[in-house]
Amino acid sequence: NSNRAAISRLHRQLYGRLYPVLLVNTDGSTLRLRYKEPKKIVMLPLDSSTLPEAERKARLRRQFPSKPKAGMEETFEGIDLATYKRFWKK
Repeated sequence: NSNRAAISRLHRQLYGRLYPVLLVNTDGSTLRLRYKEPKKIVMLPLDSSTLPEAERKARLRRQFPSKPKAGMEETFEGIDLATYKRFWKK
């Protein structure tokens, strides 16, 4: 049925033609090529072994942020309970 393709994506393992795609290199340059699947952009992964040590650590820090530290818990030692006596039920 021709209406099936309009409702959802095509359920194919292999596409019959090549599609124009924008390839983005790791240095930011772009290249138009023909790809087997209909995609808009294909980005190449960045090789972290070629980066300087400081930039590599900065990228890892952005990718895996540290967990938030637990704050200090409030204690009731310094509170004068007589000021809140009017809110208690009798």
